[in-house]
Amino acid sequence: MKISSFMPLARFGVRTVLFHKKDPILGTVIVTDKCNLKCKHCSVNNITAVIHPYAQIKGEMQQLFDMGIRILFFCGGETFLWADSGKSIRDLVVEAKEMGFLIVNVVTNGTHPIDLPEADLILLSLDGDRERHNEVRGDTYDTIMANIAKATSDNICFYMAVNQINKNAIEHVCRTARDTKNVRAVSFNFHTPYPDTRELALTKEDKAVCCKIIEKMMKEGCPVFNLKSAFPYIINNTFPTPCHQCVVIENGKISTCGRCIEVPGLCDECGYFFVAEYTLLFSGNLKIIFEMLRTYLKYV
Repeated sequence: MKISSFMPLARFGVRTVLFHKKDPILGTVIVTDKCNLKCKHCSVNNITAVIHPYAQIKGEMQQLFDMGIRILFFCGGETFLWADSGKSIRDLVVEAKEMGFLIVNVVTNGTHPIDLPEADLILLSLDGDRERHNEVRGDTYDTIMANIAKATSDNICFYMAVNQINKNAIEHVCRTARDTKNVRAVSFNFHTPYPDTRELALTKEDKAVCCKIIEKMMKEGCPVFNLKSAFPYIINNTFPTPCHQCVVIENGKISTCGRCIEVPGLCDECGYFFVAEYTLLFSGNLKIIFEMLRTYLKYV
């Protein structure tokens, strides 16, 4: 991370902790919910299959910037399907940087060519070894790995949602992140059980085992973009929710933390590591603060 980006974010963190502020710093723009896949764990794809127009997306970006948000994610659906008015997801990333966002990331399923060096991170879904990934996402593993090999930058971070199907493939994904060209790190979440995907949810015991494996991979030198000091809170779901420092905007509607906030009881079963990490960070947890500093300076 550039020092020019780090300092404003650090000032925001200090103000938030000292004065117990709830202002947001991280925003996600949903550019479309259209997706070319039908993943077993996903509850938000192709509900409308609408490609939101460029003028609307640009306005939402400005709206988030005016709120003080400086870390921006573009998400779907599948982000690389977005195109409007002669613009592509690449144009949105460039314009977000020009607007003043300090960190701009894109989430993708990796089935499209990855030519996006302007993004700080491309969070690419890899959900296990070939067999288990394909069970979750369809026959896409080989296509994804081929696209990674041809990528034009080394800004890719694997993004694995751990569930009952792929919980035994964590080591494989960690080592693949370590050993694959153009991949910088791997970031984990646990499956958040929407009502239609509850059978994929991990037990507390499952989560504890998974976190031990992730810690083992960290010790082996695998580039894990998560905070070990947050693991006990994630295992026990004892971190505060929702995360007021994160917002999502979709078709003009802003939600605190994420779209899942409206599902009754789901916050109590949240599996998003970043929610735990951010809420603990802005609560003033010193271990989290120092570990996040090391991690972000290394991988972003």
